[in-house]
Parts: sequence; C-alpha cells; structure tokens
Amino acid sequence: MREKDALRLHYAAILSYTGVILLISGLAMLAPLLVLVMDHEGTGYAPGFVLPSLCLTLLGLLLWWLFRSASRTTTLSTQEGGIIVLLSWLVVILFSAWPFVSLCGLTFSRALFESVSGWTTTGLSVVDLSKTVPVILFWRSEIQLLGGAGLAIIMMSAIVAPTGTGISSAEGRSDQLAPHVRQSARLVLIIYSCYAAIGTLSYWLAGMSPFDAVNHAFAAVSTGGFSTKVSSIGQWDSVVMEAVTLPLMILGNLSFVTAWFLWRGKIRAVVRNGEVRLLAMLLPLSAASLFLLTSRTVYPKLAQSIRVAVFETVSALTTTGFSITHYGNWPASGLFLLVILMLIGGGTCSTAGGIKQYRIYLLGKVVLWDIKRYFLPRTAILERPVWEGNRRIFIDDAKIRQISVFVFLYLATWAFGVLLLTIAGFSLADSLFEFTSAIGTVGLSVGVTSSRMPDSALWAEIVAMFLGRLEFIVVITSLLKIGRDIHLMAGKSFLKK
Repeated sequence: MREKDALRLHYAAILSYTGVILLISGLAMLAPLLVLVMDHEGTGYAPGFVLPSLCLTLLGLLLWWLFRSASRTTTLSTQEGGIIVLLSWLVVILFSAWPFVSLCGLTFSRALFESVSGWTTTGLSVVDLSKTVPVILFWRSEIQLLGGAGLAIIMMSAIVAPTGTGISSAEGRSDQLAPHVRQSARLVLIIYSCYAAIGTLSYWLAGMSPFDAVNHAFAAVSTGGFSTKVSSIGQWDSVVMEAVTLPLMILGNLSFVTAWFLWRGKIRAVVRNGEVRLLAMLLPLSAASLFLLTSRTVYPKLAQSIRVAVFETVSALTTTGFSITHYGNWPASGLFLLVILMLIGGGTCSTAGGIKQYRIYLLGKVVLWDIKRYFLPRTAILERPVWEGNRRIFIDDAKIRQISVFVFLYLATWAFGVLLLTIAGFSLADSLFEFTSAIGTVGLSVGVTSSRMPDSALWAEIVAMFLGRLEFIVVITSLLKIGRDIHLMAGKSFLKK
C-alpha cells in the first residue's frame, strides 16, 4: 500500500509540473495576435489562436491547482522528469496543430506534422508558403524558437523546483551553466534571446523586412529552418544575407555551456572542447569536399559554387535546414555527403539534432584508444581523458556503452524509416536523404515531404522528428515506466480485491 501511495504522490507531482508547462505554452499561443494587431485584415484569424490558448491554459491551470501540494514536497527522478517532458511535449504539440487545422484547412495528420516539425526544430513543411497568411508564418517561427529553448528550460526559468535537474536531463540538457537549476535555465534563455535579437537586427540591416527578419532569426538560432519564402534564404540571392545566417546557425549549433564560456571570454575552455575541435575540422573539410564533388561542376560561376558549398555544409551539419539552392541537379556524391553531415548533427545540449558531435567525437577517440592499446603491454592501464568545457574527465566503459546503445538505436530506426519511405513509393536515394533530414531534425528536402505525400510516409517522419528531438532513451524509458507503474497500481488493486 505504501508503494502505491508513493506512486500516486509522484504522479500528482508529475501532473502539477506538466500543468505549469501547459500554462506557459498556452499563454505563448497568444503571441501571434501581435501580428494581427499590425495586420487589420487578419483579425478574423484571432479565434484560431485564442480558443486553443484558452483551452491549454485552463488545462494547465487545473492540473497545477489540483496537484500543487505534491510538487512542493516530492523530488522526482530523471525517469519521472522524462515523463513530464514526454507528456507536456505531446499535449503542447497537439494543441499547436489547432491553428493549422482551423486557419490553413490542413487535415489533422498534416497539421500535426507541421506542429511536430516546428516544435522539434526540424523545418520540413507541408504548408504552401505562397498562400500562407503572415500570422501562420509567425506561429511556425515562434514554435521553433520555443522548441529550441525546450519546454523544460522554459518551465525551470519560471518556477523553483527540487526536481529541475532531473527534468532538464530528461530533455537532453544535463549540463548546467550555474550551480542553481533556475539560474542556469535563465542564463540559457538570456543567451538564446540575445541570439534572436541580434539575428533580427542583423537581418533587418541586411535588407529583410522587419517581419521576415524576426521569422528568420527565430528559425536560425533554433536551428529550425522554417522560412517565410519558398526558396528559403536563396530567395534573396545575397552574400550579405548568407553572411548573417552562417554565424547564427553555428551559434545555434553550439552547446549552451560552450556559448556561456564564449560570453565570459574563456576561449581556452572553448578551444579544448572536443565538439568544437570536431566542428572546426568537419566544416572546412566538408565544404571543400562538397565544392570539389558537386558545386564546382553544377554551378558555372566560381563565387556561387563556393557560396553553395559553404552554406549547405553549415546548414546540414548544424541541422538548421536553410538552403540557397535546390538539389534536383546534384550528383549522388553531394547528396550522400549531406546525408553524412545530417547524421552527425550538432552539438550536445544545443538546439541542434542528429547523433550529436560529442558522441561522434567520443567514438572516434575510442577507436584511437583501442589502436593505442594494441601496442601497449597487456598489463598497462590506459587513461581515456577528454575535455568538457573547463573540466578534464575520464571516460569509463559505462559511458562508452551508453553512447554505443544510443547510436545503434538511432541507426536502426533510421534504416527502418528509410525502408518505410521506399515502401511508400519513393526512391532509395530520396528516402535516404529525406528520412535522415527528419530524424536529424534538419529540414533539408529533395521534394519528398509535401502536402501530397502518403499518410504512411507522413507518420513515419512525424515519429522520426519526435524521437530525434527528445532522443530515444527518454521516450522509451518514459513509456516503459508509465506502463510498469500502471501495471503495478492495477495489480495492487486487483490483489486487494
């Protein structure tokens, strides 16, 4: 009986914290109304945001009010923090699809796809941008900005919680900028907001309209990639616009801990970081390879071929998804290189997706360590140190096993998803590119993702984007824990009867 009561108390706290996230998210749904204030012809679109905002806010308020006492006295584990993250993401994504149904006339599956793509900062879209009203364009950009920050970070910046560390770890942000969880979350939001403000100002000075500047800044710093234009950044065909976008994508790719060291001028800690070293090696090598294998032959002008090689490389590796070209005339070698970069992905504890550069860096170090061990005496003890920020840590077998399991699950899901797209009728090359973009939350597309794609392929990408953003272990362990706890409580009740 005590175990059952403890579970009830913990799930009451889970629902209370989930309520806080829903409450904040519901209020955030009112932000697009600012666009309607400036666009008097679009005032009829207001109910499409007011109604879901009201429902989500009331639901969040109700959950928080009913179970608030449990949240004050209960400390949750990382697994239970994962349940909060999973529940809140699912509910918020569902309500965020409402405007796409009521204002764009999308079916539920396509509206949900657009919502998932936004919150997971993917950028794949089934919306016809040429016919989309400004308020929907802003809503897409806003949910990417909020999704990049993370619902857990948003919640922890608003409340003081004894379970903050567990919740942030569940959303893939285990590193903290400050000893106190709430202070760390607020620092993340300050850095993130400054990125967005600087990006907006830079785009405006570069020649974008204020509306386009805001939308593209939100999409760039969140490594989301939603654009207000069908041709993305390529619409402007401007070196200046690309020069503004490149650093924003790289900043969004960096871990917030690395960004914090940059802000404080601790360059040595940044340079020693394994992720930063891998990024510094991959970007020039990949851009040079893409130039030699693809853009040099596809684009006759040298300046354009260099611009394409650099921009598309950064966009793919940072999983942003902006583009300045189309891939219809690209050779297979160039597309394959982008697939590899999208699989690698961005920095850990950043807004980017993919396997993550830190995991790739560690796996590379493991290979080097094993080769080194081969030449050492059998009794020799081999240290395995790496730098994380300003800390020198030693990698044990458990850490290597954890990374290996994640990479295996990631690649197995990736292979299965590619198979599903081929079954839906797409070519192997297109399926490889498009599903890599979906699971890596990138947003680059060869044309597979559209309003005409079959529902089976659509749902395969929805699941891929969700798993890619929250990471597999969190979703799997959270679902298993919920099932086990329900079975435990039901079993206790049955035995009592």
